[in-house]
Amino acid sequence: MRDSSAVKLECGELMEKRQDGRLSAVKMNWRYGTEFLRRMDRNSMSCLLLSIFFVFSPIFFYGNVSASLPNEISKLRLAAEKGSADAQFRLGGVYYSGEGVNRNYTEAVKWAHLAAEQGHMKAQYNLGEMYYTGKGVDRNYNEALKWYRCAALQGLAAAQFNIGVCYATGLGVAHNDEEALRWYRLAASQGDTKSQFNIGVCYATGLGVAHNDEEALRWYRLAASKGHIMAQNNLGVMYALGKGVTRNFTEAEKWYRLAAAQGNVKAQLSLGLMYEKGYGVAKNSAESIKWYRLAASQGNAAAQNKLLVKSSSDHQ
Repeated sequence: MRDSSAVKLECGELMEKRQDGRLSAVKMNWRYGTEFLRRMDRNSMSCLLLSIFFVFSPIFFYGNVSASLPNEISKLRLAAEKGSADAQFRLGGVYYSGEGVNRNYTEAVKWAHLAAEQGHMKAQYNLGEMYYTGKGVDRNYNEALKWYRCAALQGLAAAQFNIGVCYATGLGVAHNDEEALRWYRLAASQGDTKSQFNIGVCYATGLGVAHNDEEALRWYRLAASKGHIMAQNNLGVMYALGKGVTRNFTEAEKWYRLAAAQGNVKAQLSLGLMYEKGYGVAKNSAESIKWYRLAASQGNAAAQNKLLVKSSSDHQ
């Protein structure tokens, strides 16, 4: 992951500014994190906050189709043409994936729309996804939100999360942090990890709710326990700072290490600093350099600078 506000993750795209020009949590906390590292490094401590929002969950539901079976797609098309919502949904997925047919997003939209109009929850979500990304149809955030809402009202957690994102970023609807949080809570109650993380961010930054470090910690822990990389990093930060919990560098190192093992550049940088300064671990120059190198290999400027300083001092 590059140290840039333009970074993209496998679960979504990070937004730097809302449509109204306000800085989103991404840039706000990225700036805070960078300054925090400088400040804590000067004080011989190690932690870095990377509290950012996932902005889109690009899940696509396909249904069960085996294109390798003889006449499978022909039978599916026949059922779809006769009005079967499930067949229409599945046929849309076939055209979206290009499995057994030439990929055709326009056809994917056509069949998803027919199924969505009949109330098929996953087809409604898929249609929202295609309007959001502009695949097979002109990009239209208002239409995306409309179809996400249809699926969300039927209880689909992925759609509830995306509606929260729409409110948080002002895409297709007026920006409203309180509404974003409400939809995150609905998805989180079904175990949606990204929503649990975002709720933690809301409490940590006071977006849509009063600032509360204890609640931020609780939600980060829920997401982190399921492997959410940024929640693990942020949990390390909370322990290192003593926010919402008694300061514990050993616990901070534990959560940083879990995030760093998944490639989180901020956690790698923080581990390098912890081993350099000896917080929560014994000082270990070789281990410190190891983590700095991992972060530097991802383009992290702070880690690259640490290595330059170390190299310069070794040659003096």
